[in-house]
Amino acid sequence: MRAVLDACVLYPTVLREILIGTADAGLFAPRWSGRILAEWRHAAARLGGQQAAVAGAEIALLRLAHPEAEIPEHPGRTAGYDWPDPADRHVVETALAAGAGVIVTANLRDFPSRTLSALGLRAIHPDPFLLELWRADPAPVAASVRAAHDRAQALGGPVALRALMGRARLPRLAKALERAAS
Repeated sequence: MRAVLDACVLYPTVLREILIGTADAGLFAPRWSGRILAEWRHAAARLGGQQAAVAGAEIALLRLAHPEAEIPEHPGRTAGYDWPDPADRHVVETALAAGAGVIVTANLRDFPSRTLSALGLRAIHPDPFLLELWRADPAPVAASVRAAHDRAQALGGPVALRALMGRARLPRLAKALERAAS
């Protein structure tokens, strides 16, 4: 399955690491455009400091690890459709160009299900998306979460998994992993 990752799920780091970890395990094929990556860099730059430089390095590493994931832009494929935020139309165009059936985004309001359905697409929040992947194949999703948790603790000190998952906007996946562990 191909899934377009919107900028809002590529940045923040923990969420991106979990998504890319599950992609690396073969659970889905990630797709994005140069414009999506530029939005990620812009969001990081708004935080100031070295965030833009860090995002630039992370984007370069992601491009090296997944050269097939970046889809050239094909503007105009969604002309005639009404979008709540026309600036997000490029994400839908990327999905169409990539042959992806799914857009993983935290901004579901910007991607009306009726309009997407007419285009053969659906938008899904990363929490239920990862939960679907976990239900189909729990081990690689759990391993991706553990790896992201380990990296976060190595860089920032102890943090409870549930708190980390909450900040990554993955509360349902966290709950499912807790139940499975007990």
